[in-house]
Amino acid sequence: QPAEPVSLEALMRRQQQVFAGFQATNHSITNHRITLHGDIADIRAHLRAEHWVAPELAEPGHNCWLVVGFYDDEAVRTVDGWRIRRVRLTPTYQENTHLLGVAVAEGKRILGG
Repeated sequence: QPAEPVSLEALMRRQQQVFAGFQATNHSITNHRITLHGDIADIRAHLRAEHWVAPELAEPGHNCWLVVGFYDDEAVRTVDGWRIRRVRLTPTYQENTHLLGVAVAEGKRILGG
């Protein structure tokens, strides 16, 4: 998918709705590699993220959406310190991808929207 600029408020609303539908999550972000270009930092990190929906919302034993991949982010130095300007997730492996839709529907139900 092409990159899409998103306001912080819109991103937070979307993330709140998605994550409200998960019973638990665990994100391991490791092996950070940072390359500086003056006031710009390119950051690459590896990701393993597990997202569990309630067992009654999925087939027995298949209630975890697993995402493995990497982040390529960009940070910029400001007068207030370093700030992330761009985030790009590239999944290289996933299991049970349909659970994202399950979590979104559950998040809407929980949040009333």
